[in-house]
Amino acid sequence: MNKGKLYLIPTVLSDDSQEAVLPSIITNHIKEINIFIVENIRTARRHIKKIYREKDIDNTTFYAYGKHDSLSLEEDFLPHILNGENVGLLSEAGLPCIADPGSKIVAYAHDFQIEVVPLVGPSSILLALMSSGMSGQNFAFTGYLPIDKIERNRAIRNLESLAKKTGQTQIFMETPYRNNQLLDTLKSQCNNKTRLCIAANITSKTEFIQTKTIEEWKQTKVDIHKQPSIFLLS
Repeated sequence: MNKGKLYLIPTVLSDDSQEAVLPSIITNHIKEINIFIVENIRTARRHIKKIYREKDIDNTTFYAYGKHDSLSLEEDFLPHILNGENVGLLSEAGLPCIADPGSKIVAYAHDFQIEVVPLVGPSSILLALMSSGMSGQNFAFTGYLPIDKIERNRAIRNLESLAKKTGQTQIFMETPYRNNQLLDTLKSQCNNKTRLCIAANITSKTEFIQTKTIEEWKQTKVDIHKQPSIFLLS
């Protein structure tokens, strides 16, 4: 029997944007796949029903791989694949394995010569970079900055220095409820001429994307508290 495949299925970045950002082929795969590995089962079930309303959720198998879940790839994933069944991997938002722990699942699939199929969808990181006006030829995503104040200040100064020396766009993010504090820190630690892009609520009706110098941001009132955001420095 042929092995099943692992499909990397994108999810939306904002509610009710399925038609605008997800190609129709994703609906076809959601319709056909009955085994999913997801970050959060409750939100994944809701997302799948929005994409394909006729999906029989009660007869669909879900395995969670969130921070507090114990997914056994050997017991929960591999038997399905070896039995010829396709498996879908979903992130909470955007693309699986990008700023997402799903890469371990994909690496496991490669170890067993399982075909991995990435599907097209939205990435907040790339959409922010595209719309920032900063270099897309040389860039780095560094994830979350340190929480400790001293370490965070040092990390920001290092990223700013690296951007100036190499021309490499530095991309990072923060837990949404700490966005305003991060912006205040950036304004206090960076040179006035350094450019900062804030890309918040990407693909939503309240999308906010602006690139300004630190000096200009100091004169701009903006509230990004609890707004999913990507930050870019150059």
